[in-house]
Amino acid sequence: MATRRPERRAAGEPRPVRGSATSRANLSGRSVKRIGLYPGTFDPITNGHLDIIGRAVKLVDKLIIGVAINEGKGPLFTLEERTKMVLDEARKLANGVEIEARPFDNLLMHFAEQCNAQMIIRGLRAVSDFEYEFQMVAMNQRMNDEIETVFLMADPHHQAVSSRLVKEIARLGGRADLFVPEAVHEKLLAKYGPKKGK
Repeated sequence: MATRRPERRAAGEPRPVRGSATSRANLSGRSVKRIGLYPGTFDPITNGHLDIIGRAVKLVDKLIIGVAINEGKGPLFTLEERTKMVLDEARKLANGVEIEARPFDNLLMHFAEQCNAQMIIRGLRAVSDFEYEFQMVAMNQRMNDEIETVFLMADPHHQAVSSRLVKEIARLGGRADLFVPEAVHEKLLAKYGPKKGK
């Protein structure tokens, strides 16, 4: 099914004010499912990711977790492994919300349109994250200003956690289990070996 493209506006032209989801639902006589998209590489999924997912499910009726293929990054885990880990861990936090994990390798905004998402959810850990995300939001709004970006600040306990650092800690025999769920830690041990990933 073809995706409707947003109307283009001239640079500097203000965005039109649209009715809320509730008002649109009332006009159409049916409820509108709030669909959120949380994208990432998740190589592997960390407690920081799960913190964002646990709060994101409070905002939506359905959460789609987009697992970026990102072969250029040389991920430690295969796409299938990452997708399964994400789904297994995220479903524990569903709280009645429908959760899907879908691989993607196209432009994020195009993927969001394919998912019929009304919002893209992003986690912020530091000021450096915001600078990058600010640029991305500006570009994404030019492509489709009907899809909003929602930022969730990382819990202070998880602000320093990243998949890259978790892999480095595991590779050098550190306590990676402090930063990932038990099942994920076991998979890290399987990759690096128990002697290195205690």
